[in-house]
Amino acid sequence: MSRKNKKMSNKVRSHSDRSLKAIQPNAAGIDPGSKEHWVAGPPGDDDKPNVKCFATTTPELNRLADWLQEQGVETVAMESTGVYWIPLFEVLDSRGFQVVLVNARQISNLPGRKTDILDCQWIQLLHACGLLRGSFRPSDDICRLRALIRERSTMVDERADWIRRMQKYLDQMNIRVHRAVSDITGLTGMAIIRAIVDGERNPYALAKLRDRRCRKSGQQIAEELTGNWRPEHLFNLGQALTMYDQLSAAIGDYDNEILSCIGQLQPDDADDTPLPPHGSKTKARNIARRGQEPLRQALYQLSGVDLTAIDGVSVDTAAVIISEIGLDYSCFPHEKHFISYLRLAPNLAISGGKKIAKRFKATTCTRVTSALRMAALTLRNSKTALGGFYRRVAYRKGASVAVFATARKLAQLIYRLVCYGQTYVDEGAQAYEARFNQRRLIHYTHALKNMGFRVEPMTEFEAVPT
Repeated sequence: MSRKNKKMSNKVRSHSDRSLKAIQPNAAGIDPGSKEHWVAGPPGDDDKPNVKCFATTTPELNRLADWLQEQGVETVAMESTGVYWIPLFEVLDSRGFQVVLVNARQISNLPGRKTDILDCQWIQLLHACGLLRGSFRPSDDICRLRALIRERSTMVDERADWIRRMQKYLDQMNIRVHRAVSDITGLTGMAIIRAIVDGERNPYALAKLRDRRCRKSGQQIAEELTGNWRPEHLFNLGQALTMYDQLSAAIGDYDNEILSCIGQLQPDDADDTPLPPHGSKTKARNIARRGQEPLRQALYQLSGVDLTAIDGVSVDTAAVIISEIGLDYSCFPHEKHFISYLRLAPNLAISGGKKIAKRFKATTCTRVTSALRMAALTLRNSKTALGGFYRRVAYRKGASVAVFATARKLAQLIYRLVCYGQTYVDEGAQAYEARFNQRRLIHYTHALKNMGFRVEPMTEFEAVPT
C-alpha cells in the first residue's frame, strides 16, 4: 500500500466510529417540573432506557436520591427550570452528589426532544459524554446570605415606589415638599409629611419644622407648602406613609439578620482587628450617615478585603458582590473570564479580519453587573481617576459606553483586589489627565515624525497665538 493510501485508510478508520463515548458512565439527567421530575439513570447492559418519574414532594425527592444511589450515580445534571430545581438541588447536594446546573439554552436547540422522557435522556447522554457545562453557583453558605440580600433589595425597591406615591399625592394637593427640600425622605421632609398626616395644615407651622441646615428660608418653604387639602389625597398620603414605615421596619429586620448571618459565616481564625475609617472623608461620612459602618466591618471580617476602598463601590454594592459571587474566584482563572461572566466584555464579532455586528446579543444581566453599572454612573462627576476615565470615554463615545467601560474597569479592580490583594490607590483626576495627555503627546509626536515633521517643545518666552 502506498503512503497516500495508508493515510487515507487511517482517516477512514478514525472517523468510522461516530458514536459518542461516555467519559462519565455514572451520570444521570433530570428534567425538573412543577408537578413531577423525570430522571434518566445510566443505561443497563442491554442499553435500554433507565427512566423513572418522581413527584415534587419532599419524601419523593428523598426517594429520588435513594434511587440514584442504588443506580450508582455520582454526578447529576439538571435544567434550571424556574425555581423548581432549587429544592431538588439542595437535597441532592446534601446527599453528596455532584450536581451540575445547566442553562436550558445549551440543550434547547438539540433535535429529537418531544417529551420530558426524551428530554431527561438527552441530558443524561450529554452529561455522560462531558458535553454540558454547569452554571456558576456559590457555596451553600453564601447562598443563604444571597437570599437575604436579594429580598432586602426587593424591599428597598418597594419602599422607593411608595416614596414616589407620597410625592404624587402631595403634588395632587399642590403641596410641593420636594421643591421645599431636596429629599422628602430626609429629616425635614419626613417631619413635614408626618405633621400633615397628623392634621397640621398651617404652612408656617410646617415651615418651622425645617432643619437649620436647609438653604431655603421659612417664608420660601411656607409658600411651597400652601395648597388644597382634599380628604381623598390626605387619606392616600397617610396609607402610603404607613406602608413606608412598615417597609422601613422590615428593612431594619433584614439588616439585623444579614449581620447575624455574616457573623455565622466568619471563619474561626478571622482577624478581629476593626477596619480603619475610610480614606475618603466624604465616603466615610455618607457610610456613617446611612448607618452602614457595622455592615462594612462585617463584610471586611468575612472577606478580608475592603471593596469600599474602590471609588464608586458603596457598602450595598460590596454586599451584592460578595453575596452573588462569594469569596472563591478559582472558577475564574483570569480577570477576562470574570469580566466575560459579568457580560462586561465588548460584544465584538470578527469575520475575515473585520468587525461585524452580531444579530443576537446576550441579554443576561446579573445583579453584580447592575450594581457595577450604578456604581460607574456615580463617578461621572467624581474628582478621581475613575471619574476622569468616565468623562474621557463619555466625551468620545457617549454616556452609555462610558458606563459600560467604567463598570468593566471596576470589575478588573475588584478581581485584582480579591485574588491578588492589589490595593486600589486613587491618583486623582488631575494626575490621570496628565498621564493621558502624556500618552497623547507620544502618539502625536510619533505620527508627525512618520510624516516628516520635527516636533520641538515651545520655550517659555514664546507666546501662544490667540
